[in-house]
Amino acid sequence: MTMTAHALPAVANATPLPLAEVPDWSFTAFRAAVLDELAAGNFLSAFFGVPDGPDAIRFYAVVTRPDVGTIGVAATRVTDSFASLTPDAPQAHWFEREIAEQWAVVPVGHPWLKPIRFHPSYREGHDAWRRPSDHIHPGVTDFFRAEGSEAHEVAVGPVHAGIIEPGHFRFQCHGEEVLHLEIALGYQHRGIERRLVNGPDKRTIVYMETLAGDTTIAHTTAYCQAVEALAGLTPPPRAHALRGVALELERLANHTGDLGALAGDVGFLPTASYCGRLRGDFLNTTAELCGSRFGRGLVRPGGVAFDADPPRAARMAERVAVAIRDLNGAHLLWNSVTVQARFEGTGVVSQRAALEVGLVGPAARACGVERDVRYDFPTGIWQYTHIPVAVLQTGDVFARAYLRALEIERSAAFVSSQLANLPEGPIRRPCELRLAPDSLVVSLVEGWRGEVCHVALTNADGRFSAYKVVDPSFHNWFGLTLALRNQQISDFPLCNKSFNLSYCGHDL
Repeated sequence: MTMTAHALPAVANATPLPLAEVPDWSFTAFRAAVLDELAAGNFLSAFFGVPDGPDAIRFYAVVTRPDVGTIGVAATRVTDSFASLTPDAPQAHWFEREIAEQWAVVPVGHPWLKPIRFHPSYREGHDAWRRPSDHIHPGVTDFFRAEGSEAHEVAVGPVHAGIIEPGHFRFQCHGEEVLHLEIALGYQHRGIERRLVNGPDKRTIVYMETLAGDTTIAHTTAYCQAVEALAGLTPPPRAHALRGVALELERLANHTGDLGALAGDVGFLPTASYCGRLRGDFLNTTAELCGSRFGRGLVRPGGVAFDADPPRAARMAERVAVAIRDLNGAHLLWNSVTVQARFEGTGVVSQRAALEVGLVGPAARACGVERDVRYDFPTGIWQYTHIPVAVLQTGDVFARAYLRALEIERSAAFVSSQLANLPEGPIRRPCELRLAPDSLVVSLVEGWRGEVCHVALTNADGRFSAYKVVDPSFHNWFGLTLALRNQQISDFPLCNKSFNLSYCGHDL
């Protein structure tokens, strides 16, 4: 392609790029290039910093172009501050807050600058961007407030009912109407990205499998794609097929559980009881393959660690067929006028807002944004087959729920087809992970919540000099904030479950 002064190079998903070929521009040129890409309708998949000497931070921006299936990467160097991209590109909002917190580099002009994980800066002695009153404890911050004699505030969490991860929600209300919701996370911050530096080692795969436990297959596959690309390793076709089966079983289990939870939130017990059991059936199908209901131990560099011989594949296919047959009971959900009255028009996010803030996965597709890594950036099994992308337009709870039902049907058909036609041959290539030195790779996978993005950078020794993980929840938490505006506060549980985002996947 012909390169202009502000053109980002085009690379494919899970394809290594020598660091010397990553454009390294002045910040002015970098900012202009990224804003041009986003103005053209492309997506900011990652924006992060890494140390560059004692006093500087090098920024990397990863822009994905769904229309053409390529990825653009650019870099720049900053010291203490930079002109925020957020006023011109709201997609950068959350990323810039993360950068400010991690590296004490101030995005000048950012409209909402405060921590997202509430930890000390990784640059010792560089917390100058914080005010003296700021505390480095999750949720301890100055929340935005609606003033007035009839305005009031409702605080929820971080401790919630049941077995659930912690997160704090602060509502500004006028009567029952929510004027604004602010979400404070960080209670699950474990510093995983920093522990990945100098890898890979024997602990790395364990970190990947536990980044977000309900997304084990997607995150582990993204990691394996990255290191396989850097090592020049191609898994065998049978491994690709089994990875695809496991990924869609993960989608089936979680989408089914979400439908049951949504039914429970409106007191519709038939579907709630059906789906609670059937989620377990899909998880048990994954356990049939590898012994773990969440797929731990299955996906490994070079392929997979467990095979599905014909009897096992037949048992798995039968489990899926029975579960899908029983899941027809969930269709009562769509025939209940009272349920639809609660779903339709609740928690609406417009297509324009979804694009501006960068929603991914079902949350985006429910708003009419046709974005799916399996189709736009295919790797592995998706290079040879694909699942039709389901898209709805209304952007409400109904759309986010019904889209899950559509995806369940399509994922189940894919799993059944693959199990009946697994390619012959080995399931794993023998490998030593000798990674290409001084390189960068972007690995994308469509997890059940949406785009999973891993970015690996290697040093001269072929070890990770930096490793960036962007879970789909990182993009979508702000979407929940938008969904609650001008809603009744009693709609919060329903809206929250219609997104069903991960705390630990965000906090890392």
